[in-house]
Amino acid sequence: MQDKVIAAIDEIRPRLQADGGDIEFLGITADNVVQVKLQGACAGCPGAAMTLKMGVERIIKERVPEIKSVENIR
Repeated sequence: MQDKVIAAIDEIRPRLQADGGDIEFLGITADNVVQVKLQGACAGCPGAAMTLKMGVERIIKERVPEIKSVENIR
C-alpha cells in the first residue's frame, strides 16, 4: 500500500512544484491515514487545506481506496 501512496504523491508532486511548493511523504498510520508535510509555498499558502483535501487526498484515495484520509503534519 505504501508504494501505491508514494506513486500517487509522485504523480501530484510536479503540480505542487510548479507553484513553488512540494510534498513529503511521512507515513501511513495503523488506521490508514496518510501523513504528509506540505513544503515551500504550500506550507504557508491560505489554500493549502483545499489543495490537501481536494487535490492530494482525492488522488491518493482514487489510487488507494483503503486510505481513509490525508493529514498535513507541521
